[in-house]
Amino acid sequence: MSAREADPNNGDLIILVLAELIDHRGGMPVEIRELECFLVLADELHFGRTAERLYLSQSRVSQLLQALERRIGGPLFERTSRRVALTPLGKELVTSLRPAYAALERAVDGAREYATLMKGTLRIGFQGAASDEILRAVAAFQERNPNCLINVCELPLTDPFGGLRRRMVDAAVVLLPVAEDDLVVGPVFSRHPQTLAVAKGHRLAGRSTIDAEELAGETLIAYSGPAPGYWRQAQAPTQTPAGALVHRGPEVATLQEGLSLIAAGRGTMLICRPTAAKNDRADLIAIPVTGIPDSALALVWRRGEDTPSVQAFAEYLKG
Repeated sequence: MSAREADPNNGDLIILVLAELIDHRGGMPVEIRELECFLVLADELHFGRTAERLYLSQSRVSQLLQALERRIGGPLFERTSRRVALTPLGKELVTSLRPAYAALERAVDGAREYATLMKGTLRIGFQGAASDEILRAVAAFQERNPNCLINVCELPLTDPFGGLRRRMVDAAVVLLPVAEDDLVVGPVFSRHPQTLAVAKGHRLAGRSTIDAEELAGETLIAYSGPAPGYWRQAQAPTQTPAGALVHRGPEVATLQEGLSLIAAGRGTMLICRPTAAKNDRADLIAIPVTGIPDSALALVWRRGEDTPSVQAFAEYLKG
Protein backbone atom coordinates (compact mmCIF):
# COMPACT_ATOMS: atom_id res chain seq x y z
CA MET A 1 0.00 0.00 0.00
CA SER A 2 1.38 3.42 -0.98
CA ALA A 3 1.07 6.61 1.03
CA ARG A 4 -1.67 7.81 -1.32
CA GLU A 5 -3.68 4.62 -0.83
CA ALA A 6 -3.53 4.80 2.96
CA ASP A 7 -6.47 5.99 5.01
CA PRO A 8 -5.55 9.21 6.86
CA ASN A 9 -8.36 8.66 9.36
CA ASN A 10 -6.98 5.46 10.85
CA GLY A 11 -3.33 6.47 11.12
CA ASP A 12 -2.06 4.40 8.14
CA LEU A 13 -1.00 7.50 6.23
CA ILE A 14 1.02 8.88 9.14
CA ILE A 15 2.88 5.60 9.53
CA LEU A 16 3.54 5.16 5.82
CA VAL A 17 4.67 8.72 5.15
CA LEU A 18 7.05 8.71 8.07
CA ALA A 19 8.28 5.25 7.10
CA GLU A 20 9.00 6.47 3.57
CA LEU A 21 11.05 9.33 5.02
CA ILE A 22 13.68 7.04 6.51
CA ASP A 23 17.31 7.60 5.64
CA HIS A 24 18.23 4.19 4.25
CA ARG A 25 21.90 4.86 4.89
CA GLY A 26 21.57 5.55 8.60
CA GLY A 27 18.08 4.27 9.36
CA MET A 28 17.16 7.50 11.16
CA PRO A 29 13.83 9.29 10.62
CA VAL A 30 13.82 12.87 9.42
CA GLU A 31 13.54 15.65 11.95
CA ILE A 32 10.04 17.05 12.47
CA ARG A 33 11.58 20.53 12.10
CA GLU A 34 12.71 19.64 8.58
CA LEU A 35 9.18 18.58 7.63
CA GLU A 36 7.71 21.73 9.14
CA CYS A 37 10.18 23.89 7.24
CA PHE A 38 9.42 22.06 4.00
CA LEU A 39 5.64 22.54 4.35
CA VAL A 40 5.92 26.24 5.19
CA LEU A 41 8.25 26.83 2.27
CA ALA A 42 5.84 24.95 0.02
CA ASP A 43 3.17 27.45 1.10
CA GLU A 44 5.27 30.61 0.86
CA LEU A 45 7.66 29.72 -1.99
CA HIS A 46 9.90 32.34 -0.44
CA PHE A 47 12.85 31.75 1.88
CA GLY A 48 12.52 35.12 3.65
CA ARG A 49 8.83 34.73 4.52
CA THR A 50 9.42 31.11 5.56
CA ALA A 51 12.20 32.22 7.92
CA GLU A 52 9.91 34.87 9.44
CA ARG A 53 7.08 32.40 10.05
CA LEU A 54 9.40 29.91 11.71
CA TYR A 55 11.46 32.51 13.61
CA LEU A 56 14.61 31.22 11.92
CA SER A 57 17.34 32.72 9.79
CA GLN A 58 17.23 32.17 6.03
CA SER A 59 20.45 30.21 6.26
CA ARG A 60 18.88 27.87 8.81
CA VAL A 61 15.88 27.35 6.50
CA SER A 62 18.28 26.43 3.71
CA GLN A 63 20.14 24.01 5.99
CA LEU A 64 16.93 22.24 7.04
CA LEU A 65 15.74 21.94 3.46
CA GLN A 66 19.08 20.62 2.24
CA ALA A 67 19.14 18.05 5.03
CA LEU A 68 15.68 16.83 4.03
CA GLU A 69 16.63 16.63 0.36
CA ARG A 70 19.72 14.60 1.24
CA ARG A 71 17.64 12.14 3.26
CA ILE A 72 15.06 11.75 0.49
CA GLY A 73 17.62 11.64 -2.29
CA GLY A 74 16.34 14.34 -4.64
CA PRO A 75 15.56 18.06 -4.94
CA LEU A 76 12.22 19.26 -3.59
CA PHE A 77 12.39 22.83 -4.92
CA GLU A 78 13.69 24.54 -8.03
CA ARG A 79 15.55 27.61 -6.80
CA THR A 80 16.68 30.53 -8.92
CA SER A 81 17.44 34.15 -8.09
CA ARG A 82 13.89 35.07 -9.13
CA ARG A 83 11.66 32.25 -8.00
CA VAL A 84 11.17 29.16 -5.82
CA ALA A 85 8.97 26.35 -7.13
CA LEU A 86 8.19 22.78 -6.12
CA THR A 87 9.70 19.99 -8.19
CA PRO A 88 7.51 17.01 -9.14
CA LEU A 89 9.10 15.16 -6.19
CA GLY A 90 8.29 18.08 -3.91
CA LYS A 91 4.66 18.15 -5.09
CA GLU A 92 4.35 14.42 -4.43
CA LEU A 93 5.74 14.84 -0.93
CA VAL A 94 3.43 17.75 -0.13
CA THR A 95 0.40 15.71 -1.23
CA SER A 96 1.37 12.78 0.99
CA LEU A 97 2.73 14.72 3.92
CA ARG A 98 0.12 17.42 4.62
CA PRO A 99 -2.66 15.19 6.03
CA ALA A 100 -0.14 13.15 8.01
CA TYR A 101 1.46 16.24 9.52
CA ALA A 102 -1.95 17.70 10.35
CA ALA A 103 -2.89 14.45 12.08
CA LEU A 104 0.31 14.58 14.12
CA GLU A 105 -0.47 18.14 15.18
CA ARG A 106 -3.98 17.07 16.25
CA ALA A 107 -2.53 14.18 18.23
CA VAL A 108 -0.12 16.49 20.05
CA ASP A 109 -2.86 19.05 20.73
CA GLY A 110 -5.10 16.28 22.06
CA ALA A 111 -2.39 14.97 24.33
CA ARG A 112 -1.69 18.49 25.59
CA GLU A 113 -5.38 19.04 26.34
CA TYR A 114 -5.63 15.67 28.08
CA ALA A 115 -2.58 16.45 30.21
CA THR A 116 -4.15 19.76 31.21
CA LEU A 117 -7.35 18.01 32.31
CA MET A 118 -5.48 15.29 34.22
CA LYS A 119 -4.56 17.60 37.09
CA GLY A 120 -5.92 18.27 40.54
CA THR A 121 -7.34 15.54 42.76
CA LEU A 122 -9.35 12.41 42.05
CA ARG A 123 -11.33 11.16 45.05
CA ILE A 124 -12.22 7.46 45.05
CA GLY A 125 -14.50 5.91 47.66
CA PHE A 126 -14.76 2.22 48.49
CA GLN A 127 -16.80 0.02 50.80
CA GLY A 128 -15.05 -1.97 53.48
CA ALA A 129 -11.38 -2.77 52.91
CA ALA A 130 -9.76 -1.76 49.63
CA SER A 131 -9.21 -4.89 47.53
CA ASP A 132 -5.98 -5.75 45.75
CA GLU A 133 -7.57 -4.73 42.43
CA ILE A 134 -8.37 -1.26 43.78
CA LEU A 135 -4.90 -0.76 45.25
CA ARG A 136 -3.23 -1.85 42.00
CA ALA A 137 -5.41 0.55 40.00
CA VAL A 138 -4.60 3.40 42.41
CA ALA A 139 -0.86 2.72 42.15
CA ALA A 140 -0.93 2.46 38.35
CA PHE A 141 -2.99 5.63 37.97
CA GLN A 142 -0.74 7.61 40.28
CA GLU A 143 2.43 6.43 38.58
CA ARG A 144 1.24 7.44 35.13
CA ASN A 145 -0.57 10.63 36.18
CA PRO A 146 1.70 12.33 38.72
CA ASN A 147 -0.07 15.69 38.30
CA CYS A 148 -3.38 14.25 39.49
CA LEU A 149 -3.34 13.28 43.16
CA ILE A 150 -5.59 10.32 43.92
CA ASN A 151 -7.23 10.16 47.35
CA VAL A 152 -9.15 7.17 48.68
CA CYS A 153 -11.67 7.08 51.49
CA GLU A 154 -13.84 4.40 53.04
CA LEU A 155 -17.59 4.57 52.47
CA PRO A 156 -20.14 3.09 54.89
CA LEU A 157 -21.29 -0.38 53.90
CA THR A 158 -24.83 0.75 54.61
CA ASP A 159 -24.69 3.80 52.32
CA PRO A 160 -22.94 2.91 49.06
CA PHE A 161 -24.14 5.91 47.04
CA GLY A 162 -24.37 8.71 49.60
CA GLY A 163 -20.74 9.78 49.21
CA LEU A 164 -21.26 10.31 45.49
CA ARG A 165 -24.46 12.28 45.91
CA ARG A 166 -22.96 14.48 48.63
CA ARG A 167 -19.95 15.01 46.34
CA MET A 168 -17.53 13.64 48.90
CA VAL A 169 -16.00 11.48 46.15
CA ASP A 170 -15.75 11.64 42.36
CA ALA A 171 -16.28 7.90 41.89
CA ALA A 172 -17.02 4.97 44.18
CA VAL A 173 -16.24 1.26 44.18
CA VAL A 174 -19.38 -0.42 45.47
CA LEU A 175 -20.96 -3.83 45.77
CA LEU A 176 -23.40 -4.68 43.01
CA PRO A 177 -26.23 -4.38 42.18
CA VAL A 178 -26.53 -0.71 41.20
CA ALA A 179 -29.74 0.55 39.60
CA GLU A 180 -29.67 4.31 40.17
CA ASP A 181 -30.83 6.65 37.39
CA ASP A 182 -28.39 9.39 38.35
CA LEU A 183 -25.35 7.11 38.47
CA VAL A 184 -23.30 5.37 35.77
CA VAL A 185 -21.96 1.85 36.28
CA GLY A 186 -18.44 1.52 34.91
CA PRO A 187 -16.17 -1.52 34.91
CA VAL A 188 -17.31 -4.54 36.92
CA PHE A 189 -14.51 -6.50 38.56
CA SER A 190 -13.54 -8.63 41.55
CA ARG A 191 -16.14 -11.33 40.92
CA HIS A 192 -16.01 -13.99 43.64
CA PRO A 193 -18.24 -16.82 44.89
CA GLN A 194 -20.40 -16.20 47.94
CA THR A 195 -19.99 -17.97 51.25
CA LEU A 196 -22.31 -18.30 54.22
CA ALA A 197 -20.62 -17.26 57.45
CA VAL A 198 -21.97 -19.34 60.37
CA ALA A 199 -21.05 -19.94 64.00
CA LYS A 200 -18.89 -22.98 64.69
CA GLY A 201 -21.82 -24.76 66.35
CA HIS A 202 -24.30 -24.05 63.54
CA ARG A 203 -26.14 -26.99 61.97
CA LEU A 204 -24.41 -26.39 58.63
CA ALA A 205 -20.93 -25.87 60.07
CA GLY A 206 -19.69 -29.29 58.99
CA ARG A 207 -20.68 -28.91 55.34
CA SER A 208 -18.13 -28.32 52.58
CA THR A 209 -20.71 -26.54 50.39
CA ILE A 210 -24.41 -25.72 50.54
CA ASP A 211 -27.01 -25.00 47.87
CA ALA A 212 -28.92 -21.73 47.86
CA GLU A 213 -32.16 -23.59 48.53
CA GLU A 214 -30.72 -24.75 51.86
CA LEU A 215 -30.91 -21.15 53.04
CA ALA A 216 -34.65 -21.71 53.48
CA GLY A 217 -35.54 -21.14 57.11
CA GLU A 218 -32.15 -19.57 57.90
CA THR A 219 -31.82 -16.12 59.48
CA LEU A 220 -29.66 -13.75 57.47
CA ILE A 221 -28.15 -10.70 59.11
CA ALA A 222 -28.76 -7.61 56.96
CA TYR A 223 -27.29 -4.14 56.58
CA SER A 224 -29.12 -1.17 58.02
CA GLY A 225 -29.00 2.41 56.80
CA PRO A 226 -30.08 4.37 53.70
CA ALA A 227 -29.03 1.85 51.05
CA PRO A 228 -31.84 1.15 48.53
CA GLY A 229 -34.09 -1.80 49.26
CA TYR A 230 -33.01 -3.77 46.18
CA TRP A 231 -29.37 -3.45 47.23
CA ARG A 232 -30.04 -4.60 50.78
CA GLN A 233 -32.16 -7.46 49.44
CA ALA A 234 -29.27 -8.63 47.27
CA GLN A 235 -26.91 -8.75 50.24
CA ALA A 236 -29.43 -10.54 52.48
CA PRO A 237 -32.23 -12.09 50.37
CA THR A 238 -35.53 -12.90 52.05
CA GLN A 239 -36.21 -15.88 49.81
CA THR A 240 -34.30 -18.57 47.96
CA PRO A 241 -34.14 -18.67 44.13
CA ALA A 242 -37.12 -21.07 44.21
CA GLY A 243 -39.10 -18.72 46.48
CA ALA A 244 -38.70 -20.39 49.89
CA LEU A 245 -38.69 -18.05 52.88
CA VAL A 246 -35.41 -16.81 54.37
CA HIS A 247 -35.79 -14.97 57.66
CA ARG A 248 -34.50 -11.42 58.01
CA GLY A 249 -32.26 -11.16 61.05
CA PRO A 250 -30.85 -8.20 62.95
CA GLU A 251 -29.47 -5.26 60.98
CA VAL A 252 -25.90 -4.03 61.35
CA ALA A 253 -23.89 -1.03 60.18
CA THR A 254 -20.54 -2.77 59.70
CA LEU A 255 -19.19 -6.16 58.77
CA GLN A 256 -17.54 -6.57 62.17
CA GLU A 257 -20.90 -6.04 63.90
CA GLY A 258 -22.35 -8.77 61.70
CA LEU A 259 -19.54 -11.22 62.45
CA SER A 260 -20.00 -10.64 66.18
CA LEU A 261 -23.71 -11.40 65.92
CA ILE A 262 -22.96 -14.57 63.94
CA ALA A 263 -20.57 -15.75 66.63
CA ALA A 264 -23.29 -15.06 69.21
CA GLY A 265 -25.71 -17.31 67.32
CA ARG A 266 -28.00 -14.49 66.17
CA GLY A 267 -27.93 -15.45 62.50
CA THR A 268 -25.77 -16.05 59.45
CA MET A 269 -24.41 -13.76 56.76
CA LEU A 270 -23.54 -13.89 53.07
CA ILE A 271 -20.03 -12.61 52.37
CA CYS A 272 -17.70 -13.12 49.41
CA ARG A 273 -14.83 -15.58 49.63
CA PRO A 274 -11.96 -13.01 49.85
CA THR A 275 -13.76 -11.10 52.62
CA ALA A 276 -14.28 -14.34 54.51
CA ALA A 277 -10.58 -15.16 54.17
CA LYS A 278 -9.50 -11.73 55.39
CA ASN A 279 -11.81 -11.99 58.40
CA ASP A 280 -11.00 -15.54 59.41
CA ARG A 281 -12.00 -16.24 63.02
CA ALA A 282 -11.74 -19.34 65.17
CA ASP A 283 -15.42 -19.11 66.16
CA LEU A 284 -16.77 -18.77 62.59
CA ILE A 285 -16.86 -20.94 59.48
CA ALA A 286 -17.41 -19.73 55.89
CA ILE A 287 -19.17 -22.30 53.70
CA PRO A 288 -19.27 -21.86 49.88
CA VAL A 289 -22.80 -21.36 48.53
CA THR A 290 -23.85 -22.56 45.08
CA GLY A 291 -26.89 -21.41 43.12
CA ILE A 292 -26.61 -17.65 43.77
CA PRO A 293 -24.83 -14.93 41.79
CA ASP A 294 -21.21 -14.18 42.55
CA SER A 295 -20.35 -11.10 44.53
CA ALA A 296 -18.93 -8.31 42.35
CA LEU A 297 -17.68 -4.73 42.61
CA ALA A 298 -18.16 -1.88 40.15
CA LEU A 299 -16.83 1.63 39.73
CA VAL A 300 -19.72 4.10 39.79
CA TRP A 301 -19.85 7.85 39.14
CA ARG A 302 -22.40 10.63 38.73
CA ARG A 303 -24.09 10.71 35.33
CA GLY A 304 -22.59 13.35 33.07
CA GLU A 305 -19.42 13.63 35.15
CA ASP A 306 -17.16 11.03 33.57
CA THR A 307 -14.09 13.27 33.60
CA PRO A 308 -10.82 12.22 31.93
CA SER A 309 -9.39 11.28 35.33
CA VAL A 310 -12.40 9.08 36.14
CA GLN A 311 -12.21 7.46 32.70
CA ALA A 312 -8.48 6.81 33.16
CA PHE A 313 -8.99 5.21 36.58
CA ALA A 314 -11.78 3.06 35.14
CA GLU A 315 -9.35 1.75 32.50
CA TYR A 316 -6.90 0.66 35.19
CA LEU A 317 -9.67 -1.23 36.97
CA LYS A 318 -10.44 -3.10 33.75
CA GLY A 319 -6.98 -4.43 34.19
